[in-house]
Amino acid sequence: MTPAMLLVAESLPLCWRRSFPGGPEQAGAVRRFVGCLLAGCPYLDDVLLAADELVVNALRHTKSGQAGGAFVVEIARGGGRVVVSVTDEGGPGEPAAVAAADLDESGRGLQTISLTAASWGWHGNGDGRTVTAVFAGEWAA
Repeated sequence: MTPAMLLVAESLPLCWRRSFPGGPEQAGAVRRFVGCLLAGCPYLDDVLLAADELVVNALRHTKSGQAGGAFVVEIARGGGRVVVSVTDEGGPGEPAAVAAADLDESGRGLQTISLTAASWGWHGNGDGRTVTAVFAGEWAA
């Protein structure tokens, strides 16, 4: 994640953070958590999709999805922006938006986020990383 993205998250007036156990059933719990916090957000569907994709990636590709694993979701909001971040327990690869083949059943998550979010990025290493998506638009709430 670039330093500018970190400043965006740090400068927003409202911020919530919650830890979740590393099971696949937690994706629904994350959607409910985010949906309640951002009710009325005009781009809520895009934020929910990003949160879901980031959680699924953490569960599939990092230690967060292994027995006893966990991940943290952080939502920051203010100034017409919403920042969603998922911190995992690390894994062997680096997050990358790649183009999936037409018949591939997965591999479109970060590409989709890159098309719907104002920006996205990540920081960390094999011991833990945070992937963040920033959404911007008019929202008076």
